[in-house]
Amino acid sequence: MNILFLNGPNLNLLGQREPGIYGNATLRDIEVELRRRADQSQIEMDFRQTNAEGELVSWIQQAKGVFDAIVLNAAAYTHTSIALRDAISAVAIPTIEVHLSNIHAREEFRHKSLIAPVCVGQISGFGPKSYYLALEALIGV
Repeated sequence: MNILFLNGPNLNLLGQREPGIYGNATLRDIEVELRRRADQSQIEMDFRQTNAEGELVSWIQQAKGVFDAIVLNAAAYTHTSIALRDAISAVAIPTIEVHLSNIHAREEFRHKSLIAPVCVGQISGFGPKSYYLALEALIGV
């Protein structure tokens, strides 16, 4: 299995951005742990981050025929990006939406995910474990 992990805007600031909400782990810390677990299961993975919506869309489009699944933390684009929703729908690669915080327990504008309806599932509120739970879900598929 080959999994593409995509991370959206401001996730490069993890570990220093609002640690009360997002914790102290950096995105690199999360990647290292995911790679350790993926290696144990002989899973290949690619881990990327960008602040650019168009780059996320391009990566999703380019994933068709290369990756078996996508784990996406679209961050703020979760609530605003029809382009990401359309890209996920167009490539038809099983996609899991992840969030570090519980988006449903935060500001009202974060409660609505435009991408959730085209994802196979959503995991939120478990900090870095949200990513690990997504990986475990895919390993079990």
